[in-house]
Amino acid sequence: MIKLQVIGNLGKDCVTNAVNGKNVINFSVAHTERYKDAQGNPQERTTWVDCSYWTERLGIAPYLKKGQMVYVEGTPEVKTFSRNDGSAGASLVLRIQSVQLLGGGQRTEGDSQGGTQVRGQLEPQKAEVASVQAQEDDLPF
Repeated sequence: MIKLQVIGNLGKDCVTNAVNGKNVINFSVAHTERYKDAQGNPQERTTWVDCSYWTERLGIAPYLKKGQMVYVEGTPEVKTFSRNDGSAGASLVLRIQSVQLLGGGQRTEGDSQGGTQVRGQLEPQKAEVASVQAQEDDLPF
């Protein structure tokens, strides 16, 4: 099994569809790497990852808006297609297994790293704050 993890921002609002009786949330995540070239000039390289999240729980969809920072984890799949000129093309699509909303306070179910695991239904923000405070009390230092 190949697992891919991406942290980035959504390029546009998600799109929810029903395919063969199952729900899928589609969105794109952009990860921008900043670095300096050989001459010391700042450079940026942005990589886009198309994501498909097959789930029966659509409660996360309203929070997947343009600019939202997310952590996504899943299995990569290669999709082939034909271009307008007839040549073959391929793209990488991530079949999402879990999504975490980062920043902005739109979170649910606390995890061990202090982030927030999202698996569909969203809980009130107050519950999350209490969960994070409880985790902070358990720190060994």
